[in-house]
Amino acid sequence: MIRRSLALALAVALSPLAANAADLMQVYEMARNGDPQLASAESNRLYTKEGQVQARAALLPSLGGSASLNRTRSSLDGVSGSSTSTSRKYGISGEQTLFNWTQFANLRTQREISKAADFDLESANDDLIVRTATTYFNVLVAIESLSAAQTNEAAAKKQFDYADKRLEVGLAPITDVHEARAQYDQARANTILARNTLADAYQALSELTGQPVQGLRSLPEDFRPELPANRGDVDKLVADAIAQNPALKAQELKVNAAESGVSAARGGHYPTLSLGGSWGKSANWGDSVGGSSFGPDATTNSIGLTLNVPIFSGGATQSYVRQALAQRDIAQDGYEQQKRALDRNTRNAYQAVVAGISEVEARRLAVVSAQSAYDASQVGLEVGTRTVLDVVQNQRTLFQAKLDYAQARYTFLLSRLQLSQAIGALDVAEVQDINRLLTQDAEAQLAADSMQ
Repeated sequence: MIRRSLALALAVALSPLAANAADLMQVYEMARNGDPQLASAESNRLYTKEGQVQARAALLPSLGGSASLNRTRSSLDGVSGSSTSTSRKYGISGEQTLFNWTQFANLRTQREISKAADFDLESANDDLIVRTATTYFNVLVAIESLSAAQTNEAAAKKQFDYADKRLEVGLAPITDVHEARAQYDQARANTILARNTLADAYQALSELTGQPVQGLRSLPEDFRPELPANRGDVDKLVADAIAQNPALKAQELKVNAAESGVSAARGGHYPTLSLGGSWGKSANWGDSVGGSSFGPDATTNSIGLTLNVPIFSGGATQSYVRQALAQRDIAQDGYEQQKRALDRNTRNAYQAVVAGISEVEARRLAVVSAQSAYDASQVGLEVGTRTVLDVVQNQRTLFQAKLDYAQARYTFLLSRLQLSQAIGALDVAEVQDINRLLTQDAEAQLAADSMQ
């Protein structure tokens, strides 16, 4: 894996919080250094950029040297004796392209692809932020779900014990005990499922960062969502997304590259012109029966132009052009599809942020109302105006209201990030802004709730 910063990598490796991150920002820094997907995107960028270097090299002068030493032994049929000759040769040659339309077009293609690789990496960084936040928030939702499940289980156990005691003194029918028992068993099953879900959420976070993570920070109880600044006009946001989204810009550059690819394919019909030159030195010597001979050294210099004119290639050039045209159409269709999807996703993320503000408040009030209804039904049961079934139903409603409230709060934060990602404005500052909202240790709160 490629590391972004040696200092950052060492800081993360040596930090005592490396295995006990406390907030979203720390988890994100760990993910930047440990996520295989981001490392693969960085390597892919480096790999892609070498294409431009290679395309440019084809247009630069090329030089090569050679040297040879040969010894030959020969004899004539019917004549006794043999002769031996030795030759040596060394030299240097060079060539410079003067005109090659295909190579020029290939260089333009690789330049566009190289630019697209930069935007692909930027998009991968944005995707890492969203994936980190999603995984982080999933853990927090799982923690609150487990807390609600444990509270629900404790309340169900209390209700079951209460119904059982009333049955013993003849104040409640056996059906109340069965109802309370069924609710208690269901609550225990929910707690087990919530605990398993939390364990899997932690594993997903470890998969992202490459190491265990504990002690996560969560939202305070009095969290009130607000619409981020400069996020009020959805049509302007869509325009910003089309102009700035890195994934769409990368696709646009790939369309340009495909267009240059068509030009490169058509270059197969055009002649090429190159300049070449060489210098060499050679010598020969040998011996035969009765004597020996030596040849003088010979020096050779040459320079010239080479013109190649394509006449017929069996239809291959026309096939390459048709193939390049199809590749260009594929890239253009992909760009149009991605553009439409970005328009839709930007509007959806904006609506999710706007609706999320009202939803969080509504979910909070739903929890308050459900809690009041549950408390009232509990009192009514004690004075005989409510049945166990009423209490059980209100208890279920309260449990679900807490789950929905937890989910709504973190869905709002995630929608904020997704909106910034869509318009190409997602950066570390956005992560830091959300991180400042996380103030309390979710696991410590869970432990405190379980002891109550």
